Amino acid sequence: MDGSGSRRVTSVNDVRAESEDSGPSGYAAARLRLLQSEARSGPPRRAALAELTDEWLAGLFGAGAPGVSLVAVGGYGRGELSPRSDLDLLLLHDGSADLGEVAALADRIWYPVWDLGLALDHSVRTPAQARKTAGDDLKVQLGLLDARHLAGDLGLTAGLRTAVLADWRNQALKRLPELRELCEERADRQGELQFLLEPDLKEARGGLRDATALRAVAASWLADAPREGLADARRRLLDVRDALHLATGRATDRLALQEQDQVAAELGLLDADTLLRQVYEAARTVSYASDVTWREVGRVLKSRSAKPRLRSLLGGGKSAPVERSPLAEGVVEMEGEVVLARAAKPERDPVLPLRAAAAAAQAGLPLSLHAVRRLAAAARPLPAPWPAEAREQLVTLLGAGRPTVEVWEALEAEGLITRLIPDWERVRCRPQRNAVHTWTVDRHLVETAVRASELTRRVHRPDLLLVAALLHDIGKGWPGDHSVAGEVIARDVAARIGFDRADVAVLASLVRHHLLLIETATRRDLDDPATVRSVADAVGSAGTLELLHALTEADALATGPAAWSSWRGSLVDDLVKRVSAVLAGDEPVDPDDAEPTAEQERLAVEALRTGGPVLALRAQTDAVPTETEGAGEPEPLGVELVIAVPEQDGVLPAVAGVLAMHRLTVRTAELRALTPPEGVEGIALLLDWRVAAEYGSLPQAARLRADLVRALDGSLDIAARLAERDAAYPRRRGVVAPPARVTVASAGSRRATVIEVRAHDAPGLLHRIGRALEVAGVRVRSAHVSTLGANAVDAFYVAGGDGGPLPSKEAVSVARQVEEALHG
Repeated sequence: MDGSGSRRVTSVNDVRAESEDSGPSGYAAARLRLLQSEARSGPPRRAALAELTDEWLAGLFGAGAPGVSLVAVGGYGRGELSPRSDLDLLLLHDGSADLGEVAALADRIWYPVWDLGLALDHSVRTPAQARKTAGDDLKVQLGLLDARHLAGDLGLTAGLRTAVLADWRNQALKRLPELRELCEERADRQGELQFLLEPDLKEARGGLRDATALRAVAASWLADAPREGLADARRRLLDVRDALHLATGRATDRLALQEQDQVAAELGLLDADTLLRQVYEAARTVSYASDVTWREVGRVLKSRSAKPRLRSLLGGGKSAPVERSPLAEGVVEMEGEVVLARAAKPERDPVLPLRAAAAAAQAGLPLSLHAVRRLAAAARPLPAPWPAEAREQLVTLLGAGRPTVEVWEALEAEGLITRLIPDWERVRCRPQRNAVHTWTVDRHLVETAVRASELTRRVHRPDLLLVAALLHDIGKGWPGDHSVAGEVIARDVAARIGFDRADVAVLASLVRHHLLLIETATRRDLDDPATVRSVADAVGSAGTLELLHALTEADALATGPAAWSSWRGSLVDDLVKRVSAVLAGDEPVDPDDAEPTAEQERLAVEALRTGGPVLALRAQTDAVPTETEGAGEPEPLGVELVIAVPEQDGVLPAVAGVLAMHRLTVRTAELRALTPPEGVEGIALLLDWRVAAEYGSLPQAARLRADLVRALDGSLDIAARLAERDAAYPRRRGVVAPPARVTVASAGSRRATVIEVRAHDAPGLLHRIGRALEVAGVRVRSAHVSTLGANAVDAFYVAGGDGGPLPSKEAVSVARQVEEALHG
């Protein structure tokens, strides 16, 4: 007894006794006690809940009527009841019973279930009707494959089970392709469980639906799934779903972000990342088993359809010889898969796993399950450093493009990848809690190698590019900056693979600086000589720069659609050209020393003469499509908007606010003071912006100018207009974004101090930052805006009253003021 006087149920007998004592209300209480019991979880709790429910439903059925039985189907038929699972029930009758009595019996069972608030999927059918419905509806047939007797006429239930299984096996040639199509449609709709941040444990590819489909394939007797690890994977997914039901109190299969910590705690796991990693590992096992199984089904169906023709051609019962085509030493193709040759000796040939994998990827064929398992069981470990052939085969595998993914997954499923590269274990199935990333860390590395394979013609050392792509995020399994940790690991792995000292140094540098180009190009002032010089010093040579350029593009393309665009590509290309010139011996030109162009001077003069803003719009396009985009029309990079205005306070926030009102996305902004030619008084501010329309067409320059005039003279309340627009749209519930963070970046610039803002992207953000900087009393020389998904990372080059960088204490104070303004 606990302090409240209630007792904790710890055995099925206790639960059964309470249920029998109190009828339906007793079942509800016993069910609740079972779910709250700390002594039971996982399969024992699911089985106990099913057993408890069986006895309650059998009690409701009572004596029933002759020729009637109560049958559990689907998940309940398998005896797997999660806390909020539906009850899938079939009231089966042979047609001889009075239909009124059958209907009354159904009411006697269904209504108590509904009264307790339990979800119920129910039907009343004869065996013939059940079989006909199953023949018309594949989902019904799948549920009947797990039919289990609960009460009534046992012979009736057994007869239906036998008939349904016979129907399934007799119709397998037709129904298995339907089942495969159903699985593929669901995968397209729900995505892959092993990569989703908020996965549907049941419907996503690699989830519980696919595990059930594999049971159905096995029941057809045409093919069977790889058994090793599959039962444990399925159990893990069910355990997570149980914990999710208990944590939310709802019948949900979607593992939402805000519930992951609670589910992890329910399962006794360290944190949400540990939970996701276990879910991903389970899903990967189910997905791989599905791939292997459906390939086997395809082969069986193909051979069944071909046999009649072959028999007639061969004149009797002779079978056609199986064709084996050589692919590499010890490796052959057979029936659409890559297998080991009869003479292959994996126990004497340590390079064979890589040779077989490279041959399979190059041929665009899957590695057979038997071959991979034989390699995992018998292959000798590679010596350190690897022989040259092993290194060449790894590069060949990585350079095969899209087929690399399937082959890599086959090796990983049997533990061969971590045997070849032990550091892989830390990134395997590791989630990336950033909406910009599509993949887990390990899959992102493989995807980057796939993307890099498309860029190998752009570099002199494609082998270094491919290996760097595979290793660039290898440090994400370690604490601290993953680029710094990754450099150490990459150096060790490259030496073990067998690269010489010079190549090891290049690979280590590529991993250390794999974010350098994209971060510098999108967040720093490329006209600042110190920016270009710092990149040149970090890269060191033209050859490394060439490789880093290709790696940057491959990494971004493999991250997700928000990480790369023609705009970002053009910025990186510009930076690479400037750095190449410096590495060739040229010195970058300081824009402060450059004379204004004729157009800039004309705009400045006109602004000073009219006393108001003057605008010029010019479209920017990507004249040469990149290799990854292919041929076609040049992609718009946005519009260059040049604004000249007489020098005054508040120009930056005013312009940023007007652009936000017109739904224009700002990519970069540069501010410069111009002294006009002799005869024109005053100083003009020149603002050079790169903007793009969020959607629709660009607004007319005249409208922009009119609103800008009003913003500068104070007659247009931009903050109120933006707030008004936000209020017009209903707020949706979602994950609460972390607060903005503002820091002083180490830029090494002699021209300005760099204030970096990381915040949730929102309309008017640049306007608010501009106002905060204005209040702080600093001058903004340029702004560089970078948006990744919902995250904005903006850099502002600011100067003090003397036109130079801010003292360190003042810079920190300015950053704090901006951060406080954004929090408010």
